[in-house]
Amino acid sequence: MKKNTLGFYFRIYFKILAQDIKSKMSYRADFIISTIGMIFTNIAGFISFWILFRNFPSINGWTYYEMLFLYGFSLVSITPVQCFFDNNWSLRMYVYSGDFIKYCFRPINLFFYYQSEVFDIKGLGQLAFGIGTIVYSWNKIGLPCTPLMILKIVVFLITASLIMIAMQNAAAAACFWIQNSFYILDFAFKFKDYAKYPITIFSPVFRFIFTFIMPVAFIAYYPSLVILRPDEVPLLSWLSPVIGCIFFWLSYKLWMFGAMKYSGTGS
Repeated sequence: MKKNTLGFYFRIYFKILAQDIKSKMSYRADFIISTIGMIFTNIAGFISFWILFRNFPSINGWTYYEMLFLYGFSLVSITPVQCFFDNNWSLRMYVYSGDFIKYCFRPINLFFYYQSEVFDIKGLGQLAFGIGTIVYSWNKIGLPCTPLMILKIVVFLITASLIMIAMQNAAAAACFWIQNSFYILDFAFKFKDYAKYPITIFSPVFRFIFTFIMPVAFIAYYPSLVILRPDEVPLLSWLSPVIGCIFFWLSYKLWMFGAMKYSGTGS
């Protein structure tokens, strides 16, 4: 098989993935406890919505089940960054220890090789919970289940996930220039908590921030409008797949630019 083809990278990825899963499953107790912890964290979020809507039947025109749909949508959207790009959290340690240099001599794409080394299998529990929440709220809202609707939600879920991936890639890449870059990465990641809310409940200033500066509104709010409110879809909702792809490409170029400037310990 020729190098630098899609099939070549798939073959390499699954080989690396198999080894990573084998190493993780050797510590099954840790895996089980972590997975259960993640599930209970998501259940706590579910309960918080239920408690809130016991007192308020709607928030700024958004019903309980619509908010629950956004919550499930955001969980599924952020799952890829947790499963496939979790190694970004270790990037700063590799850079400052000098161990990152080993990735620079591999005859394959540097970004691909680094990210493929780690697969956070615990994220699959979050994925299952998110899908279950979407299905439950979908049924309660009474949305039609047609092939076109299924296609829409799959496409918009995939492209929405690119926003969170892009935010984490860009924040992680800061370690190539900034020593205490953990706080930047942690700060960017915490913005995901705002993705499960419609931006209409925030002030105009925060609507602008969540749309154009830290675009968490594209993780759930804008793409989900295509499903929830098809008769009043704003232009930004239809553009969210394009915006997601652009942001991911820019974050990739930034990450690679920093990696190419890397020269060893202390860079």
